[in-house]
Amino acid sequence: MKFLQKLGKSLMLPVACLPICGILMGIGYMLAPAAMAGEVAGFQASGIAYQIGYYLIKAGGALIDNIAILFAIGIGVGMSDDNDGTGGLAALASWLMITNLLATANVTVIMPSIANNPDATLAFDKIANPFIGIIAGIIGSMCYNKFKGTQLPNWLSFFSGKRCVAIVAGVTSIIASVVLLFVWPIVFGALVALGEGILGMKAVGAGLYAFFNRLLIPFGLHHALNNVFWFDTIGIGDLTNYWAGMTSADVSWSLGMYMSGFFPCMMFGVPGAALAMVHTAKNKKAAIGLLASAALCAFVCGVTEPFEFAFMFLAPVLYLIYAVLYGIFTFVTVLVGFRAGFSFSAGATDLVFSSFLPAAENTWMIIPLGIAAFVVFYLVFRVAIQAFDLKTPGREDEDTEAEKQAVLANDNFTEVARVILEGVGGKENVTSIDNCITRLRLEIKDYTKVDEKKIKSAGVAGVIRPGQKSVQVIVGTKVQFVADEFKKLCK
Repeated sequence: MKFLQKLGKSLMLPVACLPICGILMGIGYMLAPAAMAGEVAGFQASGIAYQIGYYLIKAGGALIDNIAILFAIGIGVGMSDDNDGTGGLAALASWLMITNLLATANVTVIMPSIANNPDATLAFDKIANPFIGIIAGIIGSMCYNKFKGTQLPNWLSFFSGKRCVAIVAGVTSIIASVVLLFVWPIVFGALVALGEGILGMKAVGAGLYAFFNRLLIPFGLHHALNNVFWFDTIGIGDLTNYWAGMTSADVSWSLGMYMSGFFPCMMFGVPGAALAMVHTAKNKKAAIGLLASAALCAFVCGVTEPFEFAFMFLAPVLYLIYAVLYGIFTFVTVLVGFRAGFSFSAGATDLVFSSFLPAAENTWMIIPLGIAAFVVFYLVFRVAIQAFDLKTPGREDEDTEAEKQAVLANDNFTEVARVILEGVGGKENVTSIDNCITRLRLEIKDYTKVDEKKIKSAGVAGVIRPGQKSVQVIVGTKVQFVADEFKKLCK
């Protein structure tokens, strides 16, 4: 769990880049609907509004479409022992290695037997996804932590230390690619088979699809299901037929049923859940800063990654609940007859323009469905967060109000760090250094070497020992300065 929480924390920086990009894309599609809907709805791909809109779409898409690279670099830096940029460089090297080796064009040369297997080739068509970005980030950071101090023979000394990290990450990525070469198409194919299996289950099937769609987001495997239901992989194509101007009379299912349920969840459910997180946060300013923009992004254009990745690793149980709510509301939406479609995602922009198409039905019902989703998501999230003390944004283990008021007795940060280091048994006893808003967080080898009295003599507010391998020193809001000096002393 600690690993997942550190992973979630590392994602905060790249996630913070996404809301504004999503909003730009939403505004862009409003100005240039032809970029989304095409000529079928009578929109024109010309004029000054279209040009401005198209420009904004591409500006926002520059990051949204490359979210996996942002994740790789963010995790590579964030999970490195001292947040060194070398970990980010190694993660980028890992990402480039894996996605190039597993690109469809290269895989079919290495394994010609899969060239005629549509499920296998489709799997590798979708290899550049956030999950691979996360894997690359973990590889980069772990290689940095393990090999940053490596000493090579004199004739290879140029590549010693940090310079060897990216090389080791590349070799590790080759091994990871070999594993994924065999595992990825099997998992992808199994999910395609799952999608095929629930096609005939009508509203229940649509609910199960929405549940698995959200559940698979962290692994980048939701594309397997999306291709079954949204596109013409096996002759369904809920999305393509919807935007082609078809109706339910032209197909064998209720057209739009595999898209409609996402609208109340993304437009209203996500803001409700975000509000619950803000209300239960200890650090409300930090929570509002991240979640308000994420909620607006979800409402306007249906980009939910800034919200989802903000808590899925911090509170995996809550993310499971989140996926279940998607399944329930999709089931209800299909039953009540609300039908809408999306080309980009299930936000207000797509709702407005999809309502002009023949398959749209009862779009006014987004109001009662949306209100219900907002209330249910809010109540469920608030109760779950408080009942299980889940670590959503602003609720991490640190940062009580008393700690924020803590004042160092000495502003000589170097001296404070030196005394703390002596108190934890010297740099040889320290394995990991991190800090939150108020605490210096240390991982140690031998707990018997820790002298709490010595640590407190540095003028800190207190010492907490959550486990035999962990020491947390309550410094206050100046902890970053102490942490920086502490890291220097440990080099």
